[in-house]
Amino acid sequence: MSELVKHRGGCHCKAVTWEIMAPAVLRVDECDCSVCDMIGYLHVIVPKSCFTLLTGADSISTYTFNTGVAQHYFCKTCGIKSHYVPRSNPDGFSVNFRCLDRANVADYKIVPCEGLTWEEIAARVEHLSKE
Repeated sequence: MSELVKHRGGCHCKAVTWEIMAPAVLRVDECDCSVCDMIGYLHVIVPKSCFTLLTGADSISTYTFNTGVAQHYFCKTCGIKSHYVPRSNPDGFSVNFRCLDRANVADYKIVPCEGLTWEEIAARVEHLSKE
């Protein structure tokens, strides 16, 4: 695994902020499922141990649907979904690359992800949330 660096990010109004430990060169998944496609979410998936919520626990609203496994977290003030627990990786977090401070990002590659049929590709992303 590549050396991990600290990345910070959060919602638009900064009521919700977090940090992740991830490589400086990031894999970014562009999902076309009904939710991600509508809001333009770009995934950076990390293990739960590599995610720290810094501020805003009381500013978060949660949305779930279908199986209820995915926990979609939104800022109650600005409405931005900066992170969530994905159904494909319930042992990790996905942060929205669009909400990431890019100061420590050396490079990134956007990888298309067929979220409309995610069950078929889940095996390709499950390793991203493993220690």
